[in-house]
Amino acid sequence: MDTIPYSRQEISEDDIAAVTAVLRSELITQGPVVQRFEQAFAAAHEVAHAVAVSNATSALHLACLALGVGPRSRVWTTPISFVASANCALYCGAAVDFVDIDPITRNLSVDALRDKLEDAEAQDELPDVLIPVDFAGLPADLREMRALADRYGFKILEDASHATGASYLGAPVACAWADATVFSFHAVKILTCAEGGMVATHDAALAQRVRSLRSHGITRDEGEFESASHGAWYYEQQALGLNARMTELQAALGLSQLGRLADMQARREALADRYDTLLARLPLILPPRLPDRRSAWHLYAVEIDPARTPVNRAAAFAALREAGIGVNVHYIPIHTQPFYRRLGFAPGDFPAAERYYARTLSLPLFPALTSAQQDRVVNVLGSVLA
Repeated sequence: MDTIPYSRQEISEDDIAAVTAVLRSELITQGPVVQRFEQAFAAAHEVAHAVAVSNATSALHLACLALGVGPRSRVWTTPISFVASANCALYCGAAVDFVDIDPITRNLSVDALRDKLEDAEAQDELPDVLIPVDFAGLPADLREMRALADRYGFKILEDASHATGASYLGAPVACAWADATVFSFHAVKILTCAEGGMVATHDAALAQRVRSLRSHGITRDEGEFESASHGAWYYEQQALGLNARMTELQAALGLSQLGRLADMQARREALADRYDTLLARLPLILPPRLPDRRSAWHLYAVEIDPARTPVNRAAAFAALREAGIGVNVHYIPIHTQPFYRRLGFAPGDFPAAERYYARTLSLPLFPALTSAQQDRVVNVLGSVLA
């Protein structure tokens, strides 16, 4: 019996042709295709600037640097995310802390954030940057977070790695509320470049800092030189950057995929709707549906309801995998990882995140998933939970 993965990239003949065209061209590293991808992505997300980089981890790191995060900075994020959402601040030498999740949305809790900010203000330990994560593709409560940011004086770096194509309050993510927004184009994300990331912002100066930092902090623009040019070969390193450039190959694939983003999004929504119907009677807590935002449906994460079944997550996971259903778990709370425990965090610090983790499963969801495959997932899951 074939295994059904929890996710899988979808590569079309047009995608292959786009990448092949670059391979036959004279330039395969960063060039005009990257620029076209950036412009098209910015237009689709109604944001002024989009800067393509090698992956979303680099995007988070460079965005933190561009926002001024350094050794004396404090950065807060959610414990329910991939470790990169916190690691990016540590790369800059900053201190990291977490804000517990909302048990309904699974996103960073505004109520918990408000309480933590009040305590931090009293101790003169307010954050410099907040990194909310649009978990599973559902946008965070950015309007409320923006109001708190304006009140307490911190920046917002939205991690929309799951949320390409999502919308919030009737507009695409990245077009408002956050100072900068990061997207991921990993193989199993909404839109893929195999690997890749994007930093989107309305701030022209911030975008320029990211452009410089993605290429060693070097500029070849004579208008930006701090010294007189020595000649046409001259360049200046003006900051300590990284090599985080996107290639023309990655950009060609991303640009091609962007052209059918709406179709892929519609298919994910249809599958999520069908899951909602098929799973309604099982002892599960299903993903939230909120009227003011549209999820990108990167993940379809359910929670096993312990009040309605004695089957725990570990047993369900093992049984589903044994049956060829490639379920996964998103995520192990970051603060419980050994590295973060050595920084002083401990189990019990963020109980809502830990409670969610203890019972969550991500079910297969990707555009090429068939109705028959989805039926099989639901039938096996129903048998396991019974």
